[in-house]
Amino acid sequence: MFYIIGAKNTIIIAIFSVLFGVILGIILGLMKQSKFKPLKVFATAYIEFVRGTPLLVQLFIIYYGLPLNLTEIPAGVVALSLNSGAYVAEIIRSGIEAIDKGQMEAARSLGMTHAQSMRFIILPQAIKNILPVLGNEFITIVKESSIVSVIGVSEIMYNANTIRSNTFKPFEPLLVAAVVYFLLTYTLSKLVIFAERRLKTSD
Repeated sequence: MFYIIGAKNTIIIAIFSVLFGVILGIILGLMKQSKFKPLKVFATAYIEFVRGTPLLVQLFIIYYGLPLNLTEIPAGVVALSLNSGAYVAEIIRSGIEAIDKGQMEAARSLGMTHAQSMRFIILPQAIKNILPVLGNEFITIVKESSIVSVIGVSEIMYNANTIRSNTFKPFEPLLVAAVVYFLLTYTLSKLVIFAERRLKTSD
């Protein structure tokens, strides 16, 4: 039962973290592609800072350092979302750059603005191409969510450590936790492969 509760909280944290991370990543990715230099500089600095610092430090800054008074789960979601957003931004950027530049030129020649071209022509294709990579980001977040146990979130690792301290069994609860993580990530990886095949079929 303890592990089921932990798995439920892990999935909830991962879903919201990926959702907000993708939204943030799209914004940052577009900012990085912007011709307005301050936006580009801000996005680049944010991405480099987040990718260059440990997630644990970012989590402690959000939970202990900022005067937000967030409870454990929201703090974990915010930290994971901000972290994921930086990586998703690079995924979005690479997806946009993979689209033939001629498509942007063709859209502009039809009278579309740059923003309209990105919204209706470039971004839909880019997102379709990177969906499998975003699926892998979801799997990564599921595994990285274990770090929020250090601030007391009742997810898989926290509950496993609670069982270890109550039963004085140092190994068995960790083994069960590893199996639960494996079942989650294995199921998600199969769903990602299925989605990827469906996308290839629809092309």
